[in-house]
Amino acid sequence: MRPGSVFAAIALPWSAAAVANPPKDPAPQTVSSRSAGEQVEAGRAATLNRETPSVATQDIVVKGQRLRADNAFSSTSFDTKAIKDRRLTEVEQIFREVPGMNVRDYNLSGVANQIVIRGFGNGGHGGDLGMVIDGIPLNEANSHADGYVDSNVLVPLEIGALTVYRGPVSALYGNFNRGGLIAFETRKGGDYLEADVSAGGFTTGDAQVALGTAIGGNGQLNAAAQAFRTDGFRPQSDAHRITAAARYAVALGEDLHVSISARGQYARGDSPGYLTLAQYRLDPYGIDPRVQNDGSRKNFATLRADLAYTILPDVRLLAFAYTTQQDFVRFFTRGGAAPAAVWRQREERYDRAVYGAGTSLNGSARLINRKLDFVVGVEGFSEDTQYQFYDDLAFRRRTAPAQFDRTLKLKSVSAFGEANWTIDPLLQLSLGMRYDRFTGDCVVDGLEVPDGNCGKFRAVDNLSPKAGVRSQLASWLQLRASYSQGFALPEAQAKFQTGAQGLDPNKIKQVEVGAKVTPLEGLEVDAVAYRVDSSDEFASTAPGVFVNFGKTRRTGVEASALWRPSSAFEVRAVYAHAASRVRANLDPALIGKEVTGVPKDTVTIYSSIRPLPRLRLQATYRHVGRYAADEANVLFSPAYDIFDLGVSYELDWLLRVPSRIYLNADNVFDEVYASTFNSLSSVGTGAPRFVRVDVQLGF
Repeated sequence: MRPGSVFAAIALPWSAAAVANPPKDPAPQTVSSRSAGEQVEAGRAATLNRETPSVATQDIVVKGQRLRADNAFSSTSFDTKAIKDRRLTEVEQIFREVPGMNVRDYNLSGVANQIVIRGFGNGGHGGDLGMVIDGIPLNEANSHADGYVDSNVLVPLEIGALTVYRGPVSALYGNFNRGGLIAFETRKGGDYLEADVSAGGFTTGDAQVALGTAIGGNGQLNAAAQAFRTDGFRPQSDAHRITAAARYAVALGEDLHVSISARGQYARGDSPGYLTLAQYRLDPYGIDPRVQNDGSRKNFATLRADLAYTILPDVRLLAFAYTTQQDFVRFFTRGGAAPAAVWRQREERYDRAVYGAGTSLNGSARLINRKLDFVVGVEGFSEDTQYQFYDDLAFRRRTAPAQFDRTLKLKSVSAFGEANWTIDPLLQLSLGMRYDRFTGDCVVDGLEVPDGNCGKFRAVDNLSPKAGVRSQLASWLQLRASYSQGFALPEAQAKFQTGAQGLDPNKIKQVEVGAKVTPLEGLEVDAVAYRVDSSDEFASTAPGVFVNFGKTRRTGVEASALWRPSSAFEVRAVYAHAASRVRANLDPALIGKEVTGVPKDTVTIYSSIRPLPRLRLQATYRHVGRYAADEANVLFSPAYDIFDLGVSYELDWLLRVPSRIYLNADNVFDEVYASTFNSLSSVGTGAPRFVRVDVQLGF
């Protein structure tokens, strides 16, 4: 079935919401006047007597939901309230509040941005960052780039919980997890009707709605939708998208629940392309005259069914099956920086069909009379991508047959297990193991290609262990340490070339140590130091010939702080320093060089104050340090600083429903900066000052 027809069938007027009882922001811990020994004993008693986790068994509808925050690995979480407070039009806008994360915004309609995490610089646009929605992978295995992923298929208002796992620490997910993972859980349950409508500069408008309601005596509908459009701040940069999803769950008895959910999106836009560095310096908001009518179109649809069966009061069986259908076409003009260079327009087309199913056992038990939360499961996925490209187009008109026309097929079977075992407040263990097996094939469709460029993908097996420990030394001090392994497969097309067969997966090994300190009421500080070693990387010795050769070491520190002395005042800050260096490469000149695209330092400081009960003032400062723009480390992107200001006022006294009006000014000082900088001929301009008015309503 074509994606367009699937979308037409499931595009409901609302969009799905998915997690029950999302976690609230943790309250700051209080320092007791008791001695350290008494505090430890009190903590021991409280921990060992705790029988019920933060997520009740009956509410578990996503694998590993019980383990989300109660483990020894570094992660950052946001709930529905935190997301609504930030008035997001795109989900990735919140990533700047995660230590070490940075979005290198291409500002090209329909093209996923590059996301930096844990010293890896190619998340989103490549395979350094995994994303899942309610446990289902969103990454594309064989599309524009291996692991390509676009978070805009989510409606911000539908998110119940968002957790960023830093590093390859989750055993629940495999490929595209080497730098970290973002787990989105949509809202489930509840009775609400909410709307968020905004309008701003560059003819930008955004409208979101979310609905939760009971149907009959045992049914529940959660839904949401979004319509977004903008003319953009550069010529030929307009964009439009409509997203809709819905989930209906029904109880078929006390222990059995089933649900069906659907999601669809239509998106289109024009693209101004990149600028050369000289053009950027002359007119950062202009367009290269050689760019043709570039742009993109996307149809995305997914349909899934879930079953949840309570076997025992503390053990639940989850099962799912789903399909995703998508077509994505992109037109882009490229060439060289020289004035006489010939620029050509290219069409790339990706038609995807994904099918997956899995089951997991989620529960809580006693092991040696100590609490054990666990999840074990198996799952499998099959993804077919028809990839075509046409070159030398004349303003989107094809002038010759496809130069490349193949169907890439990738299949995976996985088994996983993860557990948190609380032996004592001084000894809380997090353990995990994941096994993955991949097979695949490449089929030529109506086009002869040279031998060796399209064939079977030799089966690859990989085992990834994870282990961590937490220790609550006092009520105000918690220490943690962990070791985890991840992996990466060869790039999408390289997997199927004869010269790539026999390659081992790229191995990722991470070690981290961290501490959480709550020295006084209202103040919480978390800091971690990490080292990530990448080995058996992929290098090409000749066209179509690859070897496992290459090592990179990534080290860094990440810190976050929250100071909330009262409900009227709050300051949040995150800081990260990253040092990523090449340790082995076929080109000796690159040894010791920095990894491209990874800023040395990033800082975000957010503050909020309520001078009056209904009035709130907000300010955000963002610093992004310089990073290497090329492998030789000759070019570096300059550092930049951005300030955002906002004011909101509650209108419930006037409208008789929970409501707020916002006025925001992003980049208030109109800083001119390059949001992405890849080479002398590949510079992307960051957004100028942007003012918008936003209204949120609840019924």
